[in-house]
Amino acid sequence: MGVNRFLPHVLVLPEDDRNRQLANGFRLDPGVLAPKIQVLPPAGGWGEVLTRFKSDHVGDMDAHPLGFMVLLIDFDNKEDRLGKVKAEIPGRLKDRVFVLGVWSEPEKLNAALGRPGYESIGLAMARDCREGTETTWSHDLLRHNAAQFARLRQYVRPILFQPV
Repeated sequence: MGVNRFLPHVLVLPEDDRNRQLANGFRLDPGVLAPKIQVLPPAGGWGEVLTRFKSDHVGDMDAHPLGFMVLLIDFDNKEDRLGKVKAEIPGRLKDRVFVLGVWSEPEKLNAALGRPGYESIGLAMARDCREGTETTWSHDLLRHNAAQFARLRQYVRPILFQPV
């Protein structure tokens, strides 16, 4: 079931199934208002995330101005990945689109954290977002997301989490 696009909502477009599992874990946090977030099917690569975003979601975001989008990609240790992706986001949508992901790939983050799966990492990421902490987000493989995560917390936390 999808979100109500006429109300504030968040769509997550993951690169692959491991990123989808991270997003699903985030969504499973007990504080998340699940009807306000939708994890879309994996795109099949970071380039395909961009292709699908531009072909399937830009027009929809123009038509539904209360929506936000998270492009969840692997950075594959590429310094220029964020810049390349952000350059493809239309200027009018830059405040409503977030580019997040593991510096290398989710498998390495999972191994480094020693967690029992990607959804448990997503849960920890959601807890950080909800509680205003950075326990998981400050990990070496995630800290490059600091500016995007700060914006996400500012704009998306009020939509996704029940007021305390």
